[in-house]
Amino acid sequence: MRKPIASNLQSTIRDLQRRKARGRRGLALIEGVRLVEEALAAGLTFRGALVAPDLARTTRGRELVVELERHAVAVEEGSARSLAQAADTEAPQGIVAVVEPRTWVPDDIPLGGERIAALVIDGVQDPGNVGTLIRTAHALGAAGTIVLRGTADTLNPKALRAAMGATFRHPVVPFDDAAFIAWARRHDVTLWATAADGEPLQRAVRAGGAGPIAVIVGNEGAGIRPQLNAVSAKRVAIPLAQGAESLNVAVAAGILLFEVTRGR
Repeated sequence: MRKPIASNLQSTIRDLQRRKARGRRGLALIEGVRLVEEALAAGLTFRGALVAPDLARTTRGRELVVELERHAVAVEEGSARSLAQAADTEAPQGIVAVVEPRTWVPDDIPLGGERIAALVIDGVQDPGNVGTLIRTAHALGAAGTIVLRGTADTLNPKALRAAMGATFRHPVVPFDDAAFIAWARRHDVTLWATAADGEPLQRAVRAGGAGPIAVIVGNEGAGIRPQLNAVSAKRVAIPLAQGAESLNVAVAAGILLFEVTRGR
């Protein structure tokens, strides 16, 4: 039996399952009703959407298809099998779309006014953690998130799902080390590196000083790289209960950003 010929949209989706292809083409995959709704609300450009027949069985699914078509998005109905192959999850929600994510640049990070904290992600490798970090930074009013080398792709489908749409609205800027350090110096950004043996967080906040602060969180196992520790003005720690060794990196970032923004 001859195999069915995949459409151009399905071929594009398969290609975008690879990080190199996403970078080369400037496109990303989003999956699930909620994330597609968030992308529409954020004004992203869509290149097409693949939907399963059962999406139309719910009112929300039907309304989403109508909204996509109202925005002139090409909607293609595929089989349950084609959706399963296109989706990143084991139980796909009936829709996978191709979008043009916004390309953020350093000037998109506002360092004046009340938004004086930024998050720096150094080598966090789990896409779910990276997405949750972006969502957390956005929710706590950080000016932006800076992504350094060794960090998981922020446009990985798992990272996008974990960010819950924050990636579409919150500046997420990739930097190499030299450019990041130069940017921080140019804007008088004080760097705080997280460390288990650092100064207690609340004491550091009380002694904070003026100007924007960028909080650096590091790799789940190895922590922050030595060269970043060397250029940081402070090493700060979250005091933990006796016997507790560490926190999830996204939880730690949430506590750090909350204290920094509250204490300024």
